[in-house]
Amino acid sequence: MGLKKLKPVTSGQRHAVRPDYAELTRDDPEKGLLVPLSRRVGRNNQGRITSRHRGSGHKRRYRWVDFARDKRGVPARVASVEYDPNRSAWITLLHYADGEKRYILAPLELQVGDTVEAEENAEPKPGNALPLERIPAGTFVHNVELYPGSRGKVARAAGTAAQLLGREEDRAILRLPSGEIRVFALGCWATIGRVSNPDHKNVRHGKAGRVRHLGRRPRVRGVAMGADDHPHGGGEGRTGEGRPSKTPWGKLARGVPTRKRKASDGKILKRRK
Repeated sequence: MGLKKLKPVTSGQRHAVRPDYAELTRDDPEKGLLVPLSRRVGRNNQGRITSRHRGSGHKRRYRWVDFARDKRGVPARVASVEYDPNRSAWITLLHYADGEKRYILAPLELQVGDTVEAEENAEPKPGNALPLERIPAGTFVHNVELYPGSRGKVARAAGTAAQLLGREEDRAILRLPSGEIRVFALGCWATIGRVSNPDHKNVRHGKAGRVRHLGRRPRVRGVAMGADDHPHGGGEGRTGEGRPSKTPWGKLARGVPTRKRKASDGKILKRRK
């Protein structure tokens, strides 16, 4: 993927850096894999806002993406690479030999016309899905299952990949995109290769309106509020935080661990930085 710098014709274009979409090969999505997507915009089942700074945004339709890769032993041809408004990576449309069509996350090295399959004895090449016990050590993978049969959950964002460091007895050891080193069962399936669109992190929107189209509302700094509205607020002029950083509800923020204890903590060999 490449990026394009816009000419500074307007203030919103002066600092904008946009994707050029040169890798995409099709504009219209596959109709049979689309479903309507109702937006709850940060609200719970009572309609009350539970996540701030969300709302508005362009209307979307959901693309059914096959994270399970459970169509085993049937080869598929890569028909197109498409844009998905619901995720940062591109998606790939597969035409299976039996006539079925499915979307998967687009691996970085996969090209239109290539053949992929999900099979235990498949060749470890980009786009193929295999269990971790069949993947050579040192291989970069994505869409990794946390538990056998749980569908791919790990390393699905644009440009990410987990590296299989090795195997010990009945477990595989992976380095995740965050730097965390974690243990997985050998029966977990993963897809070979890195996720497409690695330049997603370098995109600069250039103006606030483009961020609103993505469904994000403005954030107000705590130091700009009054003392009744935020722990950082109040004072004369620009006073700064002047105290440990806190959330609007008084809990410590930035620099303190927020992860809750989980039953799976024992599977983490090394924490992320």
